Amino acid sequence: MSLTLASLKQAGAFTGAPVEKEITWKQGETKHTMTTYVRPLSFSAAVSDIRSMNGQGDAVAGRIAASIVDEEGVPVFTHADITGEADPERGALDGSLTMALLAAISEVNHLGKTGS
Repeated sequence: MSLTLASLKQAGAFTGAPVEKEITWKQGETKHTMTTYVRPLSFSAAVSDIRSMNGQGDAVAGRIAASIVDEEGVPVFTHADITGEADPERGALDGSLTMALLAAISEVNHLGKTGS
């Protein structure tokens, strides 16, 4: 089979639509539950990973920024939103929320799970 856009599409080589996930995290004593959308790992995530390996950003912030999107697939965060550089008064993303987002990314991409 020749490598074409059509053959790649047929093989499932594109990420497609974001996956809806419900996340829950605690901030202090308050529990929050929200719906987010996770784009399966894609070209954007690979670029972010390479940039972080070259000292151009944080790998975790890049992974979240590349993966957490709205229903239409538009990124919710920039790298700077997550690290706190975008708005020093607001600060960095809460640690518990960060872990909930990473767990959702992991679930969508089946990371850490072995096949049978």
